[in-house]
Amino acid sequence: MIEVRDLHKSFGDLEVLRGIDLEVAAGEVVCVIGPSGSGKSTLLRCVDLLEVPTSGSVTVDGVELTDPECDIDAVRRRIGMVFQQFNLFPHLSALANVTIAQRKVLRRSAAEADEVARANLERVGLSDKVDAYPAQLSGGQQQRVAIARALAMGPSVMLFDEPTSALDPELVGDVLAVMRGLAVEGMTMMVVTHEMTFAREVADRVVFMDGGVIVEEGPAADVIGSPASDRARTFLSRVLDPAAAQVGEVEDA
Repeated sequence: MIEVRDLHKSFGDLEVLRGIDLEVAAGEVVCVIGPSGSGKSTLLRCVDLLEVPTSGSVTVDGVELTDPECDIDAVRRRIGMVFQQFNLFPHLSALANVTIAQRKVLRRSAAEADEVARANLERVGLSDKVDAYPAQLSGGQQQRVAIARALAMGPSVMLFDEPTSALDPELVGDVLAVMRGLAVEGMTMMVVTHEMTFAREVADRVVFMDGGVIVEEGPAADVIGSPASDRARTFLSRVLDPAAAQVGEVEDA
């Protein structure tokens, strides 16, 4: 469903991605982990061509997005993107936030868009919030509206860029529960995340990135439970047991 070949991305003199090769099969859930600045979010944004690669190719659902002749807007209709920030229209209700792209982009009638929006808000557990405005919703609820908005477009692929990083800890669970449900339904998902428990439980495969390259990838039990590289072991020891990492830093000092 997703095929990335020899992907490079530079911002001026800074090379953020240095030759990424990655495939995601239909129905597969791939979690991308790694330290800040490793290139995870840039990789995800290149898959949707929100960032234009410096070189290399990206193919989604059989269409090469990096082909100059590609109709990017048409392909993006098949790709759902959920960001760290919710990016909801503050002056629109939850229902209107989920219907607007359907009407403007897919040209659905108001009645059809409304029906699809209500079904997807129910899907993410927000059927009782259809008339609420973003300011009346918690961060977790806003993120679930954003997921419903993406799902309403009928995507074949869902991309999540650290979808829980802006949430208070007590709100994370509801968003992850929705994502678990999508995985069970067979949605193809590529998830940049710091939620190791989610990655361990849900991912078919985990990709560990550092320094703009894929250092290792494999089943979650292997990459998270028994990483092969020193870089992954160091990162995971700090993420999985930050208290121990702080003790280690004090002892080293």
